[in-house]
Amino acid sequence: MPQLSLNIMPTTSAGEISELAAYAESKGFFRCWVYDEGLVTRDVYIVLAAIAAKTEKILIGPGITNAYVRHPGVTASAIATLDEFSNGRAFIGLGSGGGLTLDPMKIERHKPLTLVRETVEVLRLLFSGKTVNFSGEKLSLGPAKLNYGSKEIEIFLAGRGPKMLELGARKADGFYLSYIYKRHLPDVIAKLRSVNRTDSKKLNIVYSTMLVTEEKELEDAKCQLSFRLVDSPANIKEEIGMTQEDEAKIKDALKEGGPKLAGKFVKEEWVEEFTLIGNLDSCKEELFRFFEAGIDEFQLPVYEPKSAEKDIERAATFFEGERS
Repeated sequence: MPQLSLNIMPTTSAGEISELAAYAESKGFFRCWVYDEGLVTRDVYIVLAAIAAKTEKILIGPGITNAYVRHPGVTASAIATLDEFSNGRAFIGLGSGGGLTLDPMKIERHKPLTLVRETVEVLRLLFSGKTVNFSGEKLSLGPAKLNYGSKEIEIFLAGRGPKMLELGARKADGFYLSYIYKRHLPDVIAKLRSVNRTDSKKLNIVYSTMLVTEEKELEDAKCQLSFRLVDSPANIKEEIGMTQEDEAKIKDALKEGGPKLAGKFVKEEWVEEFTLIGNLDSCKEELFRFFEAGIDEFQLPVYEPKSAEKDIERAATFFEGERS
């Protein structure tokens, strides 16, 4: 059954964001993620607690947190506390951390795949309620124990590289695909589904990208894609016709004025390769082709919470009559 969620960038107060999450819940959204961007935004766990207090059914969790900023033991405690407070609605989205979060804290990533793998192992052990002693390459813990929260809290991984995809398909409950090159999306889904899992559960595949139906959204999408494009694999840059000169212009603009300036150097034809663009009917048609290809959940990214109600309503119309 197709599912609908949203991911809110907490750039306004926790109270305002909780109101927006409650509105999304009333429109049929079943999961609410909150970006964890450290010093750039409001604190993710205070915002999630505010959402938990304002809502009744919607699932809630960070999307995406990392193990560089907080020790996984602290993260496990926060998620378990959120789960207890929300009557079992918490989940966690986990990745290797991005520049927006880590750079202001002068944190450098070292062996991110190892850290993510060990974090998943530590979270599983702590959520189980067992006494944990863990000594890994990147993490150490113990003796430690959590006696609150669910033993079955969902863990989602996020990333683009083949090793992270394999780790998520094998060890996680779900995988979060953000702004994937659409021509590759069916192949990525197939790869995730082909990995032999460590349990019999079906992997929950989440696909997230912008809906682009008007000029302002096109310009916003260019800004969002600017830093993502320069970090894309070389083969994707080649496929979309992005030259070294194009890349250099975007990188220079990012250093000078951030995504808002860099977006001016992102071409419209590139936006078409990474977002749902067109009129509402064509966007819905393309999205549901991806559901047929194997995604389970569409996540609507929300970067401007104060003006997001229209976007929430629009996405909700795609799913009217689809969940009978």
